Order: sequence, then C-alpha cells, then structure tokens
Amino acid sequence: FLLFGWYGFNPGSTLQMHTAVDGHIASIVAVNTTLAPCCAALVVFAARALVLEPRKLDVGGMCNGVLAGLVSITGPCAFVRPSEAALIGLVGGGIYQAASTAVRKAKVDDVVDAFAVHGACGMWGLMAAGLFGDPKVGLGGNGFFYGGDQLQTQMFAALLIVSWVSGVSSMAFFVLRQVGMLRLSGEIQRDGADIAEHSPRKAYSFSEVKVMEVTTCRATGVHIAMKPSLAAPVMDVDLAVSVVPHPHATMAGP
Repeated sequence: FLLFGWYGFNPGSTLQMHTAVDGHIASIVAVNTTLAPCCAALVVFAARALVLEPRKLDVGGMCNGVLAGLVSITGPCAFVRPSEAALIGLVGGGIYQAASTAVRKAKVDDVVDAFAVHGACGMWGLMAAGLFGDPKVGLGGNGFFYGGDQLQTQMFAALLIVSWVSGVSSMAFFVLRQVGMLRLSGEIQRDGADIAEHSPRKAYSFSEVKVMEVTTCRATGVHIAMKPSLAAPVMDVDLAVSVVPHPHATMAGP
C-alpha cells in the first residue's frame, strides 16, 4: 500500500497536469519511483539470501528494501534520469542494509528499522539530489557529477535537519524520561503492548486447540498424531498429521 501511495505522493507533487511538459515530468517521476525501490529491494533480498547469516529468503527485509528505495528517490525523483534512479536505488538498498546491521550491533531498539529506512536512506536521498541530475537533460538537475553546485545546498540542508531534529528530540525525550514515559515497563515489553494497551488486544486470531491424543492404526501399527495448524485462523483450521512408526510394528502388505 505504501508503494502504491507513493505514486500519488511523488508524481502528484508536480501539482498540475495542464501542459505536455507537466505530463512529461510526472511520467519521469513515476518511472523513477518504480525503478529505485525495485533495485533497492533486490539488493537487500540478495544480500540476506546469499551473504548475510542465516542466508534465508527474507520477504520482510525485501519490503523494507522497497521502502528504502522509495525514500532514497523521493528527493531527486523529478531531476534525474531513470538510469540514475536505478543507481540511487541500488546504493539506497546497500545503505539500508548497512545501517540496519549497524543498529543491531549497537543494540539499539529499532524493531521496524525506522532509522535505516527513513534516517540513513533519507539522508542518502538528500545527497543524491546534489550528486545526480544533468542540467543538459532539461529536468532542472544541477548535480555535482555534471559540474553543478547543488550538493553544497543539500549538505547545508542536511546539517540544518540533523541539528533541528536532534535538538527538539533530545528535549522531548528528556522530559518523557523524567516523567517515566519514555519506555514501557519491562513487564509490558515482555508480554507485548498489544495485550496491555491496545483494543482489540490482538489484530489477529490464532487457534488455541490442543493437540489431539495419539492413536494407533490397527492395520499398520503406527502412531497417528492429529493436531491443528497453529498458523491457521480459527475459522479455517487445517489438520497437520504426524505419522510416527510404532517401535514394535511390522508393516503388513496390502
């Protein structure tokens, strides 16, 4: 849904479609908004599947890679060519993964990788707007790689953003900490905020049916344990069957 909404966010920021020029800009923005998240997602997916332990297919990580690419391209989306958008997405995916790994090693509590996605990739997108964008293309770019001086403005903007956010956040966190509202209690963190603070207590419902007793098949002498799948919703319980050979059974022929 976020990816779909981004098409209204980025192309919609052209604010009008009265002329062919406006339509062309909106179409370039839409293409760039497609390429960057796809490239970033592939980088994260490949890194976690082939390089990083436990080397498994991580769909959740890939989805965060999509967000990383979207955040990376939002700043320069109207000023760069599609090829540059793809490169920005590739770098954004790497930056997201590096930041996510660093946060975990630092033991910072960031369960949704908010800093890696919006902080690190947001800063990369800010710098990308100053690095890419060829003035000769006519999209309004003034990138450093093409002899432009936009990078200086972007760096100054980054300094202002970091200063403002750090200062205001530090004051807010200090006040919250003094009144004991900065963190949930250890008990709530252990049990989950769903139970303590949310209504309904769960956004999902799983079956809690107990495992049925083990029965023995008279024909084959094997134990058959029938239990409901814990991942199945209450209204649609699938039975998972485990067959355990009886230690003294001999398999009879047909």
